[in-house]
Amino acid sequence: MQCPFCSKPDTKVIDSRLVSEGAQVRRRRECVVCGERFTTYESAELLMPRLIKSDGSREPFNQEKLASGLLKALEKRPVNMEQVEAAIDHIKHNLRVTGEREVPSRIVGELVMNELKALDPVAFVRFASVYRSFQDVSEFRVEIDRLEKTKS
Repeated sequence: MQCPFCSKPDTKVIDSRLVSEGAQVRRRRECVVCGERFTTYESAELLMPRLIKSDGSREPFNQEKLASGLLKALEKRPVNMEQVEAAIDHIKHNLRVTGEREVPSRIVGELVMNELKALDPVAFVRFASVYRSFQDVSEFRVEIDRLEKTKS
C-alpha cells in the first residue's frame, strides 16, 4: 500500500481488526520511509447481478433506486434508517447468494415486499399497490385480507 503522505510504496501493517460485523478489516499501517501512520479498510468486492426488466431490457443493479423505493413506501412511517439500511443489506445479500449474473427485476420487487411486510404493513400495502398496479379499492382489500391472514 502506498503511503498517502510521502507516496512511497513501502508500508507495514501494525494492527488488523474486524469491523462492520466482520464485513471489513481495519488495518493500521505505518510507512517505513517517513514513519507516518494511517488507517485503511478492506472489504470484499462482490458484484451485484444485472436486472432483467419486464420488457426484456437489462440494467445494472442500482442501490439508490432500491433505497428510494423503500423510502417512498416508508414515508411518514415509524421506521428508522438503521432498519431501512438493514433491509437494503438483506435484499442485496439475497440477490448475491443466487449466484446468478442476471436476475428478473420481479425478484427484487418480491424481496422488497417481503422486507416491507416485516417492517411496516402500511408501507407494504403502499408499495404493493404501485408494484402490482392495483386498479381499484377491491385489490387493496384483497391484499390487506391476505396480510391479516398471515399475521394470525
